[in-house]
Amino acid sequence: MDLTERAARTEPRLEHTVVDGVATVVISNPAKRNAMTSGMWQALPALLERLAADPGVRVLVLTGAGDTFCAGADIASLQDPAGRPQALAVRAEEALAAFPRPTLAAVRGYCVGGGSQLAAACDLRFAEEGASFGVTPAKLGIVYPSSSTRRLVSLVGPACAKYLLFSGELIGTERALRTGLVDEVLPAGGLEERVLSFARVLASRSQLTQAAAKEFADGREDRDGYWSRQAQASGDTAEGVAAFLERRQPRFTWSTATDGASPTTG
Repeated sequence: MDLTERAARTEPRLEHTVVDGVATVVISNPAKRNAMTSGMWQALPALLERLAADPGVRVLVLTGAGDTFCAGADIASLQDPAGRPQALAVRAEEALAAFPRPTLAAVRGYCVGGGSQLAAACDLRFAEEGASFGVTPAKLGIVYPSSSTRRLVSLVGPACAKYLLFSGELIGTERALRTGLVDEVLPAGGLEERVLSFARVLASRSQLTQAAAKEFADGREDRDGYWSRQAQASGDTAEGVAAFLERRQPRFTWSTATDGASPTTG
């Protein structure tokens, strides 16, 4: 490997692949435990938009390069007096939360600060034993965004959210699982296989069901009529029932990429 190739591998960046319906986005900044730079925060919404427009993407997995998920925002970027990096982080977090298909965070090592924001914005979180979680604005005198605070409260409840926000202390996978911050904890070496296996299960299911469930679970209450019309027009219900009776895998055709379903449209 020459110097140019080595520099490219160590430069802070977001990598992504799409295989068998599963898009994997990798946070890569190995010199700083995968801390998110301003450029990475800014790049994430555009990347998510491209993946959402790809009908071949049915599930998204977010993870970190190597043995760390994300150690937060690059501290150097937080010195901006105008607060631009925090605004970029909130925009990226909201774009991840609004991704129209199921999203999974696969967590190894540290998931701290901005990393915890990204993990919380995913629909589900799978962690390897030994991972550490922390919400650390109180260590830096930063005001945690209201949207991020509400999302954290919805996951772990007010008391645990206050514990994390007030103290900035790290918790392990046992407590994270108990409080609902994490959905599954896997033994060392078992995270990738489990996440990819579960992602493939999700990729085989009805996007129609998943998209409606995601909206309703996230609190939207004004789209029952819309989803009823989508279900009637899609043919997915008839296909699902037929596949069940014929003991075969269903071939669902409704897609968020082609039907234009968006949490912001009625």
